[in-house]
Amino acid sequence: MPKHEFTVDMTCEGCSNAVTRVLNKLGGVQFEIDLPNKKVCIDSEHSVDTLLETLKKTGKTITYLGAK
Repeated sequence: MPKHEFTVDMTCEGCSNAVTRVLNKLGGVQFEIDLPNKKVCIDSEHSVDTLLETLKKTGKTITYLGAK
């Protein structure tokens, strides 16, 4: 599966929990959250657009960094 890296404007555990919640609802994804560096690395067959739309549901600022 391709890995995609995003920056997410997370400041606390609650923010990372929100990211976890929306990604788990999407399904078919494995991900790692790096809270101190505000990064989320996602293994998924979903398109980048789908991942961006899903992450935006958290209300946070999201930036796609590229494939990893």
